[in-house]
Amino acid sequence: MLVSYKWLNQYVDLSNVTPQELADKMSVTGIEVEGITQPSEGLKKIVVGEVKECIPHPDSDHLSICQVDIGEEELSQIVCGAPNVKAGIKVIVALPNSRISGNVKIKKGKMRGQVSNGMICALQEIGYSDSVVPKSYAEGIYYLPQDAVNGEPVFSYLDMDDAIIELSITPNRADALSMRGVAYEVGAIYRQTPTFNDEQLVEANLQAKDKIKVTVEERELVPAYQIRIIEGVKIQPSPQWLQNILMNEGIRPINNVVDITNYILLLFGQPLHAFDYDKLGSQEIIVRQAKEAETIVTLDGETRNLTSENLVITNGKTPVALAGVMGGLDSEITEMTTTVALESAIFDPVSIRRTAKQFNLRSESSARFEKGINRATVGQACDVAAAMIVSLAGGEVLQGAVKGTEYVAKESEVNITLTRINHYLGTELTVPEVSEIFEALGFGYQVEAERFTVVVPPRRWDIQIEADIIEEVARIYGYDRLPSTLPNGETVAGSLTNAQKTTRKIRTLLEDSGLTEAISYALTTEEKSRQFVLKETAVTRLDWPMSEDRSVLRMNLISGLLDNIQYNTARKNTDVAFYEVGRVFYQENDPLAQLPQERTHAAVAITGTWQEKSWQTKPEVVDFFTIKGILENLFNQLSLTDEVSYQAISNVKELHPGRTAGIYLGETFIGFVGQVHPLTAKAYDIPETYVAEFDLEAIVEAAQKGMTFKPVTKFPSVTRDIAMLVAEAITNQEVMTVIEKAAGKFLTDCQLFDVYQGDNIEKGYKSLAYTLTFENPEATLTDEEINKAMAKVEKALTDTVDANIR
Repeated sequence: MLVSYKWLNQYVDLSNVTPQELADKMSVTGIEVEGITQPSEGLKKIVVGEVKECIPHPDSDHLSICQVDIGEEELSQIVCGAPNVKAGIKVIVALPNSRISGNVKIKKGKMRGQVSNGMICALQEIGYSDSVVPKSYAEGIYYLPQDAVNGEPVFSYLDMDDAIIELSITPNRADALSMRGVAYEVGAIYRQTPTFNDEQLVEANLQAKDKIKVTVEERELVPAYQIRIIEGVKIQPSPQWLQNILMNEGIRPINNVVDITNYILLLFGQPLHAFDYDKLGSQEIIVRQAKEAETIVTLDGETRNLTSENLVITNGKTPVALAGVMGGLDSEITEMTTTVALESAIFDPVSIRRTAKQFNLRSESSARFEKGINRATVGQACDVAAAMIVSLAGGEVLQGAVKGTEYVAKESEVNITLTRINHYLGTELTVPEVSEIFEALGFGYQVEAERFTVVVPPRRWDIQIEADIIEEVARIYGYDRLPSTLPNGETVAGSLTNAQKTTRKIRTLLEDSGLTEAISYALTTEEKSRQFVLKETAVTRLDWPMSEDRSVLRMNLISGLLDNIQYNTARKNTDVAFYEVGRVFYQENDPLAQLPQERTHAAVAITGTWQEKSWQTKPEVVDFFTIKGILENLFNQLSLTDEVSYQAISNVKELHPGRTAGIYLGETFIGFVGQVHPLTAKAYDIPETYVAEFDLEAIVEAAQKGMTFKPVTKFPSVTRDIAMLVAEAITNQEVMTVIEKAAGKFLTDCQLFDVYQGDNIEKGYKSLAYTLTFENPEATLTDEEINKAMAKVEKALTDTVDANIR
């Protein structure tokens, strides 16, 4: 919510309070202030000018040479390229050496040979967003009021010297989504009663009910609905003060009638909609649920296909507006409008939210209906708007509001004792002090023997129970004044569980390997959720997701890491190494029958260059062995080297079938490591990437046994090399497994040190060479013992993998 400090001053006296002081005070009373901006900040030497003469540039078909009165003795020549520049208008002039938006300095210069002493500015050039500039000035310069004084700074004429306070409104304080609500809040802080000088409604003798009939079929969804008729209006631009308010609040001025509805939206928090009465096509309004296959063209020009869940305003036959969300194009207010049908209503929040989400049409109006509006001022807001339309657009308001449904707002009562307030807040407040706070809030109350009966007005519909009253007392008394006490009694020092310690160790080891932790969304698309899964199960889908991109719970971590890699590589950060520890969600049985099973996984994703080029090293691009090495180091530090093994797999379709291995803990499949399939990489728009994911809970459980320490042997170790010729399909893991089983108890290490294919090697075969290390902790090994062990290894290799020992 953007709050104009100048506008707020019309309702409460802040003459002795600066915007910063007000923001600080509001922050400590419960409404967070995001920041304060002043539209004129950073701008200088920007003044009012009057174009006295405007002639075409002799050497350009789009430039004009203007003689501008800037309040000095002589006219100033300025070359302007705006298509709507002409003599007789008041304009915004940036003088030489001025500063405009973006800290751009304007200098005296020449354009096509003609001297230009500054610049005639459009609103965009002094800081206004394209989205708030009136459409008539969107492609040209802005016209200032004719009573603007030449040479004076423009800021006061555009209210750019105002301070705009941005409030962060929590869902329970939707009453502060209006200037009146903020005025009551500020009034409570400074012990003032806001004064609202609303336009007074004067009605004509002609009855509105003779011009229109209103019927509400869905009375539960529309507790209040009324129409007022204003005849004889003249559509034209709004006065400068109204345009200034709307632009500073981030709303584009349209015309006097539409601008008034937006003004009332900001003032009361009550959304209104104005129909062109003559374009409705009937003298009847029916509010109902849409029919299947019905359509409506909304104000943005889009054709919307409606469903039975959509609440619509109809002319008795066809929809003319999406209730509470957006009006129809066919009945919009235009320059030809002479009779306005003004709608004010209360719509069901859930219905409005569904429709706004369905069509992606979240607006200021729909947001207020969703969060709640002051039900006591539905009619008052409409009356003030109708009176303002007469004031700014002429015409007359027909007698009576034609109502389809009517809601009578009632005050609520909450009982609470002074003892309970003080007990919760730790204070020693007295009855007069609490009574003064209720008076400041504008709450009625009665007190008997320290028991309060608090009467809460309808404008504070968020207050229903004792806790709400206690919060209000705390806010206005001041959170910063509440006493604080340290806890007393015995304390027990906390400690980490073994599982927590191991998980922390795993994070540290991955970071020590050069990886950066990433945290991805647990919600994703169904397609991405089903990728890179360790097991196939049903997905867990949200009933009301915020978007389809966040509609189901993930069943893998890798897809989120790939999104992160895509984000980085698209921004020229090509060397990326991420890890993530997080939960995945499986549905083992019927998704409707139980909650999903949660498992903690760890995942790694790397791409780009692992080793940068330097004067002493060559660049090293990541490959399969880079990521496998990271995992081997991790498992080694957890003392799981002997328990973790790798086997080639090809059943994960998102991974390259020839560069993927399954990770096994004993005989159990717990994860995989490999290259992202080129087609998957293309879909994610990422370069060659390597990933791994494994069940962290299984690893943590296996690592609980800890390390087993052995004394360093006093006897020397012995190494033997063995080379063999095996079929190309035989894997290193298969050979290692055979060697370890056959070599006996004295084998302490086995390392592959050479792989060769090429000359002198038969096609379809490869040469593997290993170094075997033997060690007896109790005696020196003899050649005979070593030779026997090697003989067993050779025989096992020949029999098992058909190896030809070289």
